[in-house]
Amino acid sequence: MEIELTPEQNSFVDLGIEQGRYLRAEEAVQDALELWVNRERARLELLAEIDAGDDSPESEDIILQSDEDIVKFIRGIEQRGRAKLAAG
Repeated sequence: MEIELTPEQNSFVDLGIEQGRYLRAEEAVQDALELWVNRERARLELLAEIDAGDDSPESEDIILQSDEDIVKFIRGIEQRGRAKLAAG
């Protein structure tokens, strides 16, 4: 398989090689793909947890009565999601 990078992507890969993070461009691309795979796995796990939570008998109905309630609710979801991603 041949992959053609944009000039910006090429420069980024070259910089990684110059800085000693990678020996070859292939290593940089493999690292990028691994990160993508991990991110997609985490995204699918999060979606599965959200789906499971929809049917959970333990979940309480939440009534969002104001914009402030909505913002707090969304921030809580974001914080839990980031914590799960950081935990691996």
